[in-house]
Amino acid sequence: MPQSVDRALDLLDAVAAADGPVTAKALARQLDCGLSTVYDLLGSLTERGHLARTAAGYTLGYRVPALHQAFQRQLRVDERVHEVLLRLRRSSGADVFFSTYRDGEIAVLDGAAGPESAFSVGQDTAAHATAHGRALLAALPAATRRQYLAAGGMRARTARTITAPERLERELRRVRRDGIAVEREEAASGMACVAVPVPLRPGGPGTPTTLTAVSAALPVEDFARLRAPLTEALRREVAALG
Repeated sequence: MPQSVDRALDLLDAVAAADGPVTAKALARQLDCGLSTVYDLLGSLTERGHLARTAAGYTLGYRVPALHQAFQRQLRVDERVHEVLLRLRRSSGADVFFSTYRDGEIAVLDGAAGPESAFSVGQDTAAHATAHGRALLAALPAATRRQYLAAGGMRARTARTITAPERLERELRRVRRDGIAVEREEAASGMACVAVPVPLRPGGPGTPTTLTAVSAALPVEDFARLRAPLTEALRREVAALG
């Protein structure tokens, strides 16, 4: 049974990672799994709504958005947050995201972005390289931050990624001093990002173990021109969330 669960989740991940519908034969080859087993698992996932079968292959099903909504509800991502992201997206044209540090993990919980965005909702495994990750890391106690970085490593995402702990600590001191985090082409080539931490709220989502931030990403060629008004807009909106 545990192996079947693993294979089913591998199938779900493979379909999610694809650019379009995926055939059962392609999934069997990709996962090095018997075709009959793949068909059985696809049938179960389709019946439960996690996948959908089309003429061209399998896609994510309509159950997936409901799971994401439940995920956001459990992490207290309310409608105000999504409205903030939509306003920032409309006013700036940037890809904007809401992120959290919670129980030892950093993740992007919600976003308002174009279909070609370099970033997406989900766990962030390169927080040292992202603006929202740095905004959250800078707010952590030093021991907790060191533990987090040691567990995940500091892999280079681009040639510009900071991978030396000492350099990152200097950058995080600047983040704490200025109240904003900035990265240029460290997480994705051609993109620059700015992030602002959301003020802590006693008894609410901003507890000592739950930190949040709002970030915005733009093509690097637009960043110098738009950084100041975008940063001001981020600060204004997160102040309302605090």
